Amino acid sequence: MRFAKGHGLGNDFILVAESEFPEPAPAWARRLCDRHEGIGADGVLVYALQDGGVRMRLLNADGSDGEVSGNGVRCLAAYAVSRLEVPRQHTVQTPVGPRPVEVEDLGGRFRVATDLGPARLRSDLIPVALDPPRDFVIDCPVQAGNECVTVTATSLGNPHCALFYDHEADDALLGRLGPVLENHPFFPNRTNVEFVTVRSRSELRVRFWERGVGYTRASGTGAASAAVAAMLKGLADRRVRVVCDGGPLDIAWPEGGNVRQVGEVEILFEGVWNAAGGP
Repeated sequence: MRFAKGHGLGNDFILVAESEFPEPAPAWARRLCDRHEGIGADGVLVYALQDGGVRMRLLNADGSDGEVSGNGVRCLAAYAVSRLEVPRQHTVQTPVGPRPVEVEDLGGRFRVATDLGPARLRSDLIPVALDPPRDFVIDCPVQAGNECVTVTATSLGNPHCALFYDHEADDALLGRLGPVLENHPFFPNRTNVEFVTVRSRSELRVRFWERGVGYTRASGTGAASAAVAAMLKGLADRRVRVVCDGGPLDIAWPEGGNVRQVGEVEILFEGVWNAAGGP
């Protein structure tokens, strides 16, 4: 099995052509993503050329399918342009719809602009377990273990919830609340969790607990969802920089428009999986 390895701000992925990826896919994803006995990654992007662009399937490190990944879309877009002769401007087809991209080669690194589509704000579209449904889920109380937290939930094709703090969230906070909220019954499809600190109306500091992965240094849709949540709460302007552990992402959400994101990625290396036997 031939593969490539890339990352967006430390959120790393293994890229494998659809024609080469074996079954059972979830078990293979877990094996490849293992950081001790595999290649090591937050997820696997299974790709194929389609209509002048590429299509992708995302498998998280735990073997579960993910709807979309902002960093994953950018990694695959950069790989498609640099290795597969796909045009700089093309569309990445995801399970939740097309994501148009534009790739700029920076000489070993790539800057990729992505149209992440519309923000989904209705509770039944995120989804969260509210009956009757609400148009917005802003500062909603959720009992997480022994504490009650307030979450602002959104979706960019995958579910997210943002928690806001005056000071940067530490590892202990991520480890305590991340897994509880990820698997909370309030989120029928589980959720990604963002821990947000507002530095100014134009800059957020965000740390991530990712569904099916755990802690990760960056999240593309997570950064965008955190920005959308801050804008909904009136804490940020419509164009912000989100500072992740792995670096910055620039987010814009014009009123009535789609969410757009710009950030860098790197294609690290290519190789061949030689291990004998199955996963």
